[in-house]
Amino acid sequence: MSLTERPRRLRASQAMRNLVAETVVLPSQLIYPTFIKENLAEPKPIKGLPGVFQNNEASLLAEVDRAINAAIGGIMLFGIPAERDELGTAACKPDGVLNKAVAAVRKRAGDKLVVVADLCLDEFTSHGHCGVLDGKGNVDNDATLITYGKMAVELAKAGAHMLGASGMMDGQVGYVRSELDKAGFTEVAILAYSAKYASAFYGPFRDAVESELQGDRRTYQQDPRNFKESIREVRLDLEQGADIVMVKPALAYLDVIHETSQSVDVPVAAYIVSGEMAMIEVAAEQGLIDRERAILEAVASVRRAGASVICTYWAFELAEMFYARKTL
Repeated sequence: MSLTERPRRLRASQAMRNLVAETVVLPSQLIYPTFIKENLAEPKPIKGLPGVFQNNEASLLAEVDRAINAAIGGIMLFGIPAERDELGTAACKPDGVLNKAVAAVRKRAGDKLVVVADLCLDEFTSHGHCGVLDGKGNVDNDATLITYGKMAVELAKAGAHMLGASGMMDGQVGYVRSELDKAGFTEVAILAYSAKYASAFYGPFRDAVESELQGDRRTYQQDPRNFKESIREVRLDLEQGADIVMVKPALAYLDVIHETSQSVDVPVAAYIVSGEMAMIEVAAEQGLIDRERAILEAVASVRRAGASVICTYWAFELAEMFYARKTL
């Protein structure tokens, strides 16, 4: 046979495959989500997320040191307060669990990694919603924005480099940007959760933050059946000043990541959420798949789709793989 093209030539060895690899994932592109719980004596494992813990301050700072040593790009902080109320007032207290954690992490890390603080109320409200409720029990969009603005300023004062605007309220990016700028925090960036879907894959995260949601979030998070809606949300967030736009979850929405990356001139982030991680972990535990290969394949798919920033609970493990192999 006379074959002019033999694509297999470029797959002949690992060195050759690395040479022509189209997709590369670097530790500096990863953000590690982590949790701190108020008044916690010892780190507590989180169901469904192997290797991920609720932290106290000491174990949180140990994770910060680990992230710096691994040259991971950033760390995203979620706070779990000792007490919750309907308004989520603990989110805005300067001495609240999240604000104290941000201050401690920024003091430890300085500018060696990006300190991202979650800007949402679901961890702080007794009803588990991402905003304050009106008299009918619905999330009050505009009243929630006022609380987000106050929370954003406190997190900026604590030292956050970036705020993860994850509540999916209309106008949240613009309102928070305005409040930050008025308070003199023009350098604090906004990571907008622009395309955040009402997904079934958030399950283990609810255990992580001990949120007991009353009802569901489908009136403000996006319908999984929709695509154009995401592009609209991304456009609105960019018009309001978003520095990075996020798609969440990642693996179930690779088409949204790809289209977003093709249509914007800012970095695109994606979050491999707790349930997506759990599916791989459980399947691997049952011996159904090769765990390491599945993780690498999943993360590569997100990067290949167009995300330049990836939030993942596998960040430390991926960094170790990278330094061992010099590639992912």
